[in-house]
Amino acid sequence: MALVFAFGVVLLVSVSLSGLAARTVLSTALLFLVAGALIGPGGLNVVSIGPNDPLVVTLADIALFTVLFTDGQRANLRALKLNWRLSGRALGLAMPLTMVGIAIPAHFLAGLDWPTSLLVGAILSPTDPVFAAALVGRSDIPARLRGLLNVESGLNDGLALPLVLIFLATAAHEKSELGTVGVELLGGLALGIVVPAVVALAWRTKILTAEPRLQALGPVAIAVVVYGGCHLTHANPYLAAFAAGSTLATLDHVAAEQFEPFGELLAELTKFAALLVFGALITPDRLSHLSIGAWAVAVVAIVLVRPASMLLSLLWTQLPYRERVTAAWFGPKGFASVVYGLLALQSGIPSSEVVFDLVAVTIAMSIVLHSSTDVPVARALRIEPPDNLPTGRVDPEVDAGEAPSRDRVET
Repeated sequence: MALVFAFGVVLLVSVSLSGLAARTVLSTALLFLVAGALIGPGGLNVVSIGPNDPLVVTLADIALFTVLFTDGQRANLRALKLNWRLSGRALGLAMPLTMVGIAIPAHFLAGLDWPTSLLVGAILSPTDPVFAAALVGRSDIPARLRGLLNVESGLNDGLALPLVLIFLATAAHEKSELGTVGVELLGGLALGIVVPAVVALAWRTKILTAEPRLQALGPVAIAVVVYGGCHLTHANPYLAAFAAGSTLATLDHVAAEQFEPFGELLAELTKFAALLVFGALITPDRLSHLSIGAWAVAVVAIVLVRPASMLLSLLWTQLPYRERVTAAWFGPKGFASVVYGLLALQSGIPSSEVVFDLVAVTIAMSIVLHSSTDVPVARALRIEPPDNLPTGRVDPEVDAGEAPSRDRVET
């Protein structure tokens, strides 16, 4: 219950400061991460939680699924067709370059063997632009840039999983089941397409109609069915989440539009809860055991490897230089890396603790850097953050029973 109370307090503070955060480098994601570190075993020890606690895995898993399903809503078939050239470069070239680019310093600077180094590279290759909300979540950002970041983050989580499993098996000197991994990926893709497609087509009949106030719950029900189905069949839930969101947005844009406001809030809640718990795992004891070489790997992965890989992949494209640099910088490490890092920790491989600590430090550093630079970068793109946010003051017209004007409520 202490964790629930802490979450409520931090959520209240974050919401109250969100207007300030939208205009400055202050980040709500960073607030939850720091709060988690303060209340965790390495801080005030208000809550006692460890990496092997089922709550950590479950929260990270649900948060990642929710975020990917919501991201998929912004990437319908039309958006995918418009962005396939850029997204294909990001997934087919930048992602492998990032994995290898991280594995090399992990081997030579952190002293890990090659299978474990490649494992670290695979874990840290997915991106999560949810920490760059000032860019990805705004309609006034160029559509091609938003589409590139959304599709890249939505698909690379699922694509990284087979590589993680292969290198985990190699590091443990076990035989990797490539066939099984392939079946899980195809199963996730199938569930993510078939379930929302069947439901969307059924909703076109005159019999199945939803009451307007309950329409937003339809996509929620689809997401729950897909999530449960993936775990029952061992299909890949992350690929399924993005595919389900994209399929629903393609076949039923009305349902997607009704779900969007609620979905955004649901994704924020699960993200914040996972960040609070993840922050509690970042303890001084865990950080102090990392070598200087391991710290260097984290810095190189964020500052050098990701930007260089993306810039190389976007060479000879029509994307303007500023947008290329923005896409190269915003490669935050997020929930997929948390989940895969926990898989490595629980696998029992010889360097499991070092792998998890290195991954955790890189993710924490990424959250600090990326979530605090989204507003300055948005300004560099000549896009100003909102400055007419509503306050808690009583509006005389509203108080007198008059409807608020459109200008007063829009932000």
